[in-house]
Amino acid sequence: MKHFDTKDGIHIRFMDMVDYEQVKIFLRNHYYNAEPLAASSDEELREVKAEVQSVLKYIKQGISLVAIDETDSEERIVGCTVAATMHAGDYLRRLKESPDDAEHSDWRSTIELFDKVIAEGNPFERYGVNKLLLFDMIAVDARMRGKGIGARLATAQMELGRKQGFEVMVAICTSFYSARQLSGLGMECIYELAYADYLDANGSVLFELPAPHTHIRLLSIGL
Repeated sequence: MKHFDTKDGIHIRFMDMVDYEQVKIFLRNHYYNAEPLAASSDEELREVKAEVQSVLKYIKQGISLVAIDETDSEERIVGCTVAATMHAGDYLRRLKESPDDAEHSDWRSTIELFDKVIAEGNPFERYGVNKLLLFDMIAVDARMRGKGIGARLATAQMELGRKQGFEVMVAICTSFYSARQLSGLGMECIYELAYADYLDANGSVLFELPAPHTHIRLLSIGL
């Protein structure tokens, strides 16, 4: 396994496919119940087959990371990122490949929102590139937050992207806190949309989230 760095007993390394089952449980416990759109959904997004398959597909690309607590006898995962190569139209392709039914309505609405953010923020044209590093997810064990693990993972993801030849990294931040953290690491907000302004065909707000999660934002950084 490819290693990244170790500090204060927390070791960051490349995520491997053998980590998948642990990562799936970790995301269930420390990401989906905290990420604003998933937490507000009537669906269990972590159980939606299309979501599970997309996360697995991203992990197979081999550019995601895990943070391991080496002071723990089981060397448990205490943080992770899910990252992938993105090309223009990727979210639209995900929609075409996914079931169009009531069971997946919240998931489809989320992907449609992400597609809108990428299309209107248009980082491909902004930076003159045909591919980006998508920083799709970052999660830290609730018991380990406040120790800088998230910042280390995000910084390591940028460094990895640079080494892999990416010129730009982008992140769609549904949470006020993730946007604040990534802005503090030098990422720039290039697009934002108030959830109150994202309406369905009947003019109703699709996502009613609690403060301070008032906007979805697209952040970017040149690598």
